[in-house]
Amino acid sequence: MNIAIVGLGLMGGSLALSLKKLNFIDEVVGSDHNKKHQKEAIKLGLVSKIISIEDTKNYDVIFLAIPVDGVISVLHNLKDVDENLTIIDLGSTKSKIISSIPSSIRKNFVGAHPMTGTEYFGPSAAVDGLYQDQVVVLCDLEKSGEHQQQVSKKIFKSLGMKKYFMKASEHDRHAAIISHMPHAISYSIANTIMKQEKKDNILALAAGGFRSMSRLAKSSPNMWEDIFRQNKNDLLEAITLFQTELTGLKKAIENDEWEKVHQEMEYANKLHDILD
Repeated sequence: MNIAIVGLGLMGGSLALSLKKLNFIDEVVGSDHNKKHQKEAIKLGLVSKIISIEDTKNYDVIFLAIPVDGVISVLHNLKDVDENLTIIDLGSTKSKIISSIPSSIRKNFVGAHPMTGTEYFGPSAAVDGLYQDQVVVLCDLEKSGEHQQQVSKKIFKSLGMKKYFMKASEHDRHAAIISHMPHAISYSIANTIMKQEKKDNILALAAGGFRSMSRLAKSSPNMWEDIFRQNKNDLLEAITLFQTELTGLKKAIENDEWEKVHQEMEYANKLHDILD
């Protein structure tokens, strides 16, 4: 099986490193509009060569590891592909992407979202094993061709991922709460500090808690602007839910309702009983 990866940043580069280790993968090539990324990917050995978007059609599987707006654009350049070619996108939103797929390649397409990543970006951010033991959500898979379903399941299983299946709309709402809203909060936390007159004095006190909560603010603005735009309504709902919780805590503190404050924190502690 020969693989072409469009987008050689964190997700695409990490995927290339893992795919090259699978015994049923013969070749992994890459495509990226960024000339610097092309050179870095070759220098780091992520892919065997750089090809054009047009040439990706000659491969068995195309992974789209690019910002979500870019996925839609590329799909419209892949209308005339072989019926056995599999196109897998790794975008963080799904409804708009899936609704934008040209009908002629709907069977070729598999919408996937690997729930993994770091705050870094570019080919140098590629991490070997990034996908191992992580969750991948496959959306509206029943609308993909039988061959494409089998290919995508085989690849993600071989990468050591845990597969979940759901509707695109369901995925987007869940992703807004568990991923997109936390990124929005992290950017806001960082800007709260950056807009203070004596931010250097404040940052001198920065310890583990602040660094953990602001870490996501290092993520690519280009990528996350696309995600926020595509998942606007679900993101706004998630932010409203968070605002409700924060407002409730603020009022309890204002009113010296310390028992309530304690109860809210105690209830929040239970989250990591579930996660751990």
